[in-house]
Parts: sequence; C-alpha cells; structure tokens
Amino acid sequence: MGHCLMLTLIRCSHLRVPCRINSRQFARQTILSRSLFNLFKKAPTQPEFQPTLSQDNLFHPFSGSPFPAIVARGEAIKSLAPCPICASHHDHIYAHAKAQPRAVAFECPDCGWPTHCTEEHWQADEDHAKYCSRLREVNEDEHDLRSGRRLREFELPGPQDTEAAISFSNWDVFWYTRNFASMDTERSRRHASKLLTYPITIGSVIHQYSALTLGNQRLTPEGSRSLAALRSTLHGATGTPETEEASVDKPQMRIFILGARAESSLPPHVWEQLTLLFPAALFHLYFIGPQVSLPKKAPASHTAYTSSETASQSTGTSSSPQAEDSASSESVKPEEEKPVYLPNVYEPPTPAPIVPHKRTRSSIERYGVPSYTVPYTPQLTITGMQCNYHEVHAQFQDTFDPYTDLFFMFSPGFGFPSPTSVSDVTGEPLLQIESPTEWGPVLPLLLATKCPIFVTGFSPTDVERDIKSMSIAPGVAGEFDWVITPGENAFGSEKWEVADFDPRVMVKTNWGVWGIRGKRRDVRERSVFGF
Repeated sequence: MGHCLMLTLIRCSHLRVPCRINSRQFARQTILSRSLFNLFKKAPTQPEFQPTLSQDNLFHPFSGSPFPAIVARGEAIKSLAPCPICASHHDHIYAHAKAQPRAVAFECPDCGWPTHCTEEHWQADEDHAKYCSRLREVNEDEHDLRSGRRLREFELPGPQDTEAAISFSNWDVFWYTRNFASMDTERSRRHASKLLTYPITIGSVIHQYSALTLGNQRLTPEGSRSLAALRSTLHGATGTPETEEASVDKPQMRIFILGARAESSLPPHVWEQLTLLFPAALFHLYFIGPQVSLPKKAPASHTAYTSSETASQSTGTSSSPQAEDSASSESVKPEEEKPVYLPNVYEPPTPAPIVPHKRTRSSIERYGVPSYTVPYTPQLTITGMQCNYHEVHAQFQDTFDPYTDLFFMFSPGFGFPSPTSVSDVTGEPLLQIESPTEWGPVLPLLLATKCPIFVTGFSPTDVERDIKSMSIAPGVAGEFDWVITPGENAFGSEKWEVADFDPRVMVKTNWGVWGIRGKRRDVRERSVFGF
C-alpha cells in the first residue's frame, strides 16, 4: 500500500492533477507517508547464524570431538586397528609364539587420530610423519562438514548455457565452464569433488568433449566406435542447438550402475548434474546390487512409498482392521537404536536408507526384487534394485542396444578374494571375478551384450589388481576389447578416504578409470571353392 501511494503521489505531482481525498483518507495517507521514510533507513541487522565450529577451530582429537559420530569412529578404530610398531617390541614367554600387535589407543596430538598403542610407540615411529598431514586434513574435513557453516560448494548450478561449451580437462576448468560457485579453498574442492565424482566421471567418459581421446591414447579405435554410437544418442546433429526439445523423439539412455553402494544413496538432484551435461538426452539410471540403498519406508502399496500417517490423512480411514492393528502396533513399537557410526572394514557398509521423493514408486512387482523407481525430471528417471545383477539380467537381455546402453562399475573389487566362495581344488578363496555368488556369472553376461563396460578403481594398485584378475577369469579372458585404456581419472575424488582397520591405508574414490566391450568377431564371406 505504501509503494502504491508513493507512485500515486509522484504521478499526481508530475501531472499536476488535484487529488480529492477526505480527511480520514488524508490522515491515513499522512501516516503511511511518514512510515515511508523508514524505507530509507538501514534495517536492523538480524544476528547471523553462527556455526558450531569456526574455520579456525576445526581440529579436534577424535575423543574430544563435539560430534558423536566422530567420537564413535575413534572408538571403532581403537577396536580394529593394530599398532604399527608394537609387534616387534612385545616380549613373549615362548619363542615360537607370534607377536600380536596391540590395538591403537594413543591419539596423535598432531592429527588427532588413534594411531599407536602408547605414546612411546608414537614417538618411536619414524614413518608416521609421512602420512600425519593427510590424517589431519581428513580430521579437519570431517569436522568442517559438520560445523554448520553454509556449504556453498554444494550449491549446484542449473541448466547449462547453450552458448557455452563444457570442458572436461580437470575439476577446475569443469567448475568454471559449468558455472559453479568459486572454490576458494582446497577443502571446498575436496568436498565438491567427493560429492560429484560419480555423476561427473560418467559424463566425462561419454561426452563428446571428453578428455579421453585417441590423441592421448586413452581411447582405442574400438572404443571410438563404441562411444560414437552412444554419442549419436546423447547429442544432437552437428550444428543444431542442444535443447530439451531435441530429446522428444530420442530413446532413453540407460546406464546400469552395478554393485552400487554409496552412489545409490546420493540425492537425485546430484545425479541431475549428469543430465544437465546432455540437454538433448533422456536418462534412466539403474542402481543394481545387494547394497543398494532403498527408501526409508516400505511401500504402503504397489504404487507409492507413503507413510501410514499420510495415507490416513488422505483417505480419512484405514483400509482394514488389520491395517489399523498393524499401524497401532508400529506406533507403540519403540524405534530400533541405530549405531552412531558403522565402521568401514574390508567391505564398505551398506548406506543408510534414502529419503523417499514425492514421486517415488515401488517397482517390486515389475522386477521381482526389492526396488523403487523415481521419475525425478522429464530427463531423469532413477531405479534402484537391491539384488545381484544376474537375478534380473533376463528382464533386459533382449533389449540391450550399444547405441543406448552402457554399464558402469565403481571400484567393483574384481581381484579381491571372495568372502563366500573357495576353490574346490586348492581350498583357497576364489577371486570375486570368479566367484559364482559375486562377479563370476555377471561379466560374461555383460560382454555378450556388446555394450561398453566402464570400471573405476580407488588406487593404481586396485586398477592393476582388477585388470590382472580378468586375464584368468573363465568366460572373460580373451573375450573383450579395450574401449578405454587404464589410467588416472581426472574426476576422481580429491578427498582421502581412511580405513578404520588401519589409518595408514588411504585411498581416493574413483582414482582411475578404464573400459572394455565384448569382443566382436566379424563374419567373413568365403566361396564354396575356398577362394
């Protein structure tokens, strides 16, 4: 009302038109006009939200951390990690008894991690200085994530400007050409790279401006043909603008992410960053694996994930007395205590259940396994299945197309020993790539589709171990062509991940990337006379 009155007064004075108002209106307008002067005064500043920890107070020993999850992690490390040097210092009564290192208990004052059993052994360890700075970096990163400050590095940009090209040379150039907020500190870089490493790794491999090319020998001639087929679906014709309208008559690009764990728990808006790299494409992501994260609530029906409260509010009554009984029993049933921290031993823990989206739908009747589907945007659909891939392969095997389908496996652990399968000949654990309960039956099925398969590893040793295992795996050795040669991934996470069973073990998520495809054997015509 004040703004309208000011405009009226300005117009009246400009046009010099007399305005007729009665005394009551004049008094009211006088009061309003006086209040207008307050618009030019500085508004009282409201106290800004103060984070729990300031940027100069991020370092805390694990036992003295203000956050229960970090304290619990310190306790988990103390129960799992051995002292790195105490074994050679322990005295035993019997000479043949093997020295057993004691668990760590002393927290290094420089990095805050439990690293040794006693202060004396910490002082005697000359190698600790080699990785102490990394541990302190991780310590401060973990406290920063929980500090309560505004994490601007997690504020993701919207659609890409059609006139601006995206560069996939490295994180810095990508963030700049993709209009991300400025990454002012190395800590912000680490946070953002860890969040985005999964979707951007996929995008950097299949995009037409990928840095993996024939020129740097990362892309092979066979790989060039495979990616050319995918890119014909991902991008529009040369010279045409890449807009959402161009995707109307295109088939969906299906990306099967097998053995999914942490990537399945990312919020959908993070995966939307992948689709924003390809405005003229439609995507359907399939997370498939026994550790896929499912929505928190079980499906109330076969159509939607809804809570009992939402259902009762929408219908007014429950569907049956049995439903009322079950609902009442659930309401009085105490919630199970969840552990504050799940230790990361040799096999990463299953991620926590994800928050269901308003469009989340159960897909158990379609796929026959615990699953859900989220049509998040017109360009992105996400499906999660909590099962081994070979259990659902039959539902897709007749529909695979090298022009629209590809597989991605993030650190699958092909070369690691299987925890469940042993060799009938030697009695030793089989490699996971040979295990009938893990990757053994899966890779031959993938190679038969002739669709590209991309794999990442968390270190050079991990990449080398997985590749060596493929040379001895039945149904895999000699049955594939290289698409991308093994090497470093420019969009791997820059944050160190520390193992709870030994703080000296540190890796980076998606450090390397490589790709293969089922071998093509071209049929050659031959005359009946042998000429």
